[in-house]
Order: sequence, then C-alpha cells, then structure tokens
Amino acid sequence: MSEIADPVAEWIAGYRRAWQSNDPADIRALFTEDADYRTDPWVEPWHGHAQIVSGWLERRDEPGTTTFEWTPLAVTDAVAVVQGVTVYSNAPNYSNLWVIRLAEDGRAREFTEWWMNQSVPSASLLPS
Repeated sequence: MSEIADPVAEWIAGYRRAWQSNDPADIRALFTEDADYRTDPWVEPWHGHAQIVSGWLERRDEPGTTTFEWTPLAVTDAVAVVQGVTVYSNAPNYSNLWVIRLAEDGRAREFTEWWMNQSVPSASLLPS
C-alpha cells in the first residue's frame, strides 16, 4: 500500500480491534469527539462519542465471528473510499463500501458504511 494509504490502514486496523473487542475505549479512539457515523440512509447519523459507542454496542458482533478483507478504491488527503468483504462464521457474508474522512490526528471525523448481503436468493424468489 502507498504511504498515503497508511493512515487509512492504521484506522482500519483500529476499527478491527474495536470490532473484535467491543471495548468503548477502542471505539472512542477511532473517532473525533464530534464525529458523525452514518449507518443507514435517511437516518440521522450517530453524532459524538456517546452516540457512536451506544449505537455500535447495540449492533455489535461477537468477538471472533468475523473476518474482514479490504482494498482502497480511492484515497486523497480528504477522504478514503474502501471496498471490503465481511465473512461471518454463522451468518451471511457482506460486501462493504466505506467512506472515511480522517482528521489530522488520524481519527475519523466522518464515517459512512454501506453493506450488501451476499446470500444467494431463495429458489422461490428467482424468476421461472
């Protein structure tokens, strides 16, 4: 990975640590105090540490139940766009798209995630 992607790689490594630990300190360490975390379209983002930690823990995955592979699609000084795949040990897999806006200190000031379930549709849903 290029030098410009290193802050992104470090941030994603921290995200994975928090994903695996669900430790509020690990989660807070990823975001500026006034960060916005967008999880769903047409819904207000989680704003600030308290909402981000609370929202994260309400949707948490159990430690050790996921693997995550990623690649940067675009990285500038202002924004990183990352494509990923989340594999669950006991659930569907997901394609991910993340938009990360890092502050100068390497924490995210804005984070938006989209995910798409990779499950094969039921045969009853397929056209005949």
